[in-house]
Amino acid sequence: MAGREQARAEAAFMRGDVGVDGGATEEKQDEAEAEKGKAREALLRGRAYLGREFLTWLLWRSESGDPLVEYENEGVKVLYMGRVVLRGVAGDVTELSAKGTLAPYSEQVKHSLDRGLLVSQARLRFTHGEKEYEATVDSEFLDVRAAKLPALMSEEEDDQLSERLFLTEQLAAMVDALVKDFLAVRAGRAWSKQVVPAMKEWMRGDEKGADALSKAARAKGREARAARG
Repeated sequence: MAGREQARAEAAFMRGDVGVDGGATEEKQDEAEAEKGKAREALLRGRAYLGREFLTWLLWRSESGDPLVEYENEGVKVLYMGRVVLRGVAGDVTELSAKGTLAPYSEQVKHSLDRGLLVSQARLRFTHGEKEYEATVDSEFLDVRAAKLPALMSEEEDDQLSERLFLTEQLAAMVDALVKDFLAVRAGRAWSKQVVPAMKEWMRGDEKGADALSKAARAKGREARAARG
């Protein structure tokens, strides 16, 4: 027993948990930091992780160039452009940033996704009818940042302010519609059995993944048309 206690004491000393006198070191002061770390981990595996799944799923869906959802009777197309940031929770690489016009759709990004990283932040272009919007979307709270709105049609300053607010609300509503569509898929039975395998094939450059994407888009279109009667 004495030998085991001695071994535990030595291990605690080597970890820095106790000092040479056997008393606890000042590392205990970091209990609050440890709790913050746990909270960050919970957030990462909760809301933020779900946001990363959404942005990764949206990247996969957007490569076809087809409208992804309908908003106010117009299809919404999404294009990833410019810089994209990938993050993960384990492995040799836990963060990767890629820049370039079509960098998000590059083989390097897809291979990184296949190794476990997820899209954490991206610059997106939303096309709704004849209007184009751009915004950086962050996965943590799905914040929309640095938005670029369509050209204003109003000439009066007060009217321009109202129009800008209206367009900002339109952009937020389109993001919400895409998130709602993702959550419906994410909560369904097909997520683990069909969607994730198809995404993995796409990440690996397998044509089946692209075929599955096309089939999913066509099926979604049929469902939307049936719902409208």
